[in-house]
Amino acid sequence: MGEIEMSTVRTRDGEELASTVQDTWRLLMGVGVVLTVVGLAAIFTPLFTSIALSFLLGAYLVVGGIAHLAHAVSGRGWAGFLGQTILALVFVVAGIAFLLNPLVGLSALTLLLIIFFLAEGLVEIGMGLRLRPARGWLLVVISGIISLAVALFVWLEYPSSALWAVGLLFGIGLFTSGLSIVATAMGGRAVAKGVVDEKVGEVG
Repeated sequence: MGEIEMSTVRTRDGEELASTVQDTWRLLMGVGVVLTVVGLAAIFTPLFTSIALSFLLGAYLVVGGIAHLAHAVSGRGWAGFLGQTILALVFVVAGIAFLLNPLVGLSALTLLLIIFFLAEGLVEIGMGLRLRPARGWLLVVISGIISLAVALFVWLEYPSSALWAVGLLFGIGLFTSGLSIVATAMGGRAVAKGVVDEKVGEVG
């Protein structure tokens, strides 16, 4: 009797695990496909994507500025009132400038992008050299060199690179992330299939 109950529990647990894994990989697959498609669209329309990101940044700065101003007004008696007010004004002015002239935002975003890839490249190269002779150190160094190359290329093409760099690299990031999620979902699908096969074998 006990063996039958234990078998029933194992079967039920297997069904629940299989259902959970199946739901997870299907959701991951959907998210991965969407990110991949959006990434491809961004890659083929870098200017449109760059302008859209500039508008989003402008809107974010305006909203952030209003939030800082509200915070400053609600606590006028505290020591940080003046600093919060100045910060709010800077946010709002910068946000409005980005919204009225997206190219201003694109130039700023491109410079930030160059700084990011430059810093990332230096950090990865230093990290890779410190990991030597551990396994995989060379890949880390190569990744850092690629980041430096991207930063140098975008800088040499600046300011014309402001028209495509942000949108293109954003699209590449989405595309690779989407492919990574799809690969993870495929692995989850294999796990789910294995759980189902195991459950069928136990019942048999």
